[in-house]
Amino acid sequence: MITLVLVGLLIGILASGTGLGGGFLVVPYLLMLGKDARLAVGTSFIYILIVAISSLIAHFREGNLDVKTGLLLGLGGVVGAQLGPLILKHVPNVGFKWAFGLFLIGVGVWTIAQTRA
Repeated sequence: MITLVLVGLLIGILASGTGLGGGFLVVPYLLMLGKDARLAVGTSFIYILIVAISSLIAHFREGNLDVKTGLLLGLGGVVGAQLGPLILKHVPNVGFKWAFGLFLIGVGVWTIAQTRA
């Protein structure tokens, strides 16, 4: 239990500082613990919700919010969030792991390439 709290603390620091939400770290961690992909994704959203609310408050205090853009992105996100689980239930666990891993590699390569631009 203490390990989960400490891992949550570390991911919370990384997530709130980068704006990445933490799911990109929570899901692989839960998969490493032997959780099913669907359970790992669903469980990570509890974490993300709590961290997002906390981060929102902290960034609001700092004046780092573009409310209009955030609400518009959120509108699309709400629709996408309803479609994601429907799609995921048709994806085998191993297929999810491959797709998620390749996605993370792609994001990493893109991020590094952007630093040179």
